[in-house]
Amino acid sequence: MAREIILDTETTGIDPRDHRVIEIGCLEIEDFIPTGRTFHRYINPDRLIEADAERVHGISNARVANEPRFHEVCDELLDFMGDAILIAHNAAFDRGFVNAELGRAGRGAPPDHRWVCTLQLAQKRYPGMHNSLDALCRRYNVSLTERDKHGALLDARLLAAVYLELRGGRERSLDFAATAVGEVTPAYVRPVYGARPRPMGPLSTEEERAAHAAFIAKALKGASAWDRYARPALLGGAG
Repeated sequence: MAREIILDTETTGIDPRDHRVIEIGCLEIEDFIPTGRTFHRYINPDRLIEADAERVHGISNARVANEPRFHEVCDELLDFMGDAILIAHNAAFDRGFVNAELGRAGRGAPPDHRWVCTLQLAQKRYPGMHNSLDALCRRYNVSLTERDKHGALLDARLLAAVYLELRGGRERSLDFAATAVGEVTPAYVRPVYGARPRPMGPLSTEEERAAHAAFIAKALKGASAWDRYARPALLGGAG
């Protein structure tokens, strides 16, 4: 069973050499289906949050002032991640911050090959198009009604839905459904009919045919093509 972790971070700024993680959210999926297990923490960065960053995620200095430091939660984070593949949108950004924080805490970072970037997956599928998380949610009809600001766990939930679509989406879901019901659905059996006589005999009576012939003769004032060719052949007469 393939285990993957959808991961998102919010930070004090954009440079992991100078800035810090203030929120991290992770969501576990197995075979592209969320298991319900999550990891979510706010973190005291021991530095001020830049105004531009706060405008994006809405997290204030006061909000994280009493939260634990990263080194206090990193072992729990690593335990949750285990050896799973890590999925992030613009993964280079999240990877840079997670690796920098793990380095400060004296912990080893997951190798780069464990990271999958959904932005790169989207760019391959939709070259030249907007491929932000918001744009992909709108493209795949993933609801953004709960999203006023960026949030690590909320964005991870949205990304999980987008990732499913990028990996096959509803077609993959239908495959799962077909597998589930295929074991109990009886196979289709083609019905078998008896031999059909050819040609089939006429269903009209002789009186009905005679009345019809009289009507045609009167209407056309002479023999019709039907009378000359089709009717004699059908009734076994001469042409």
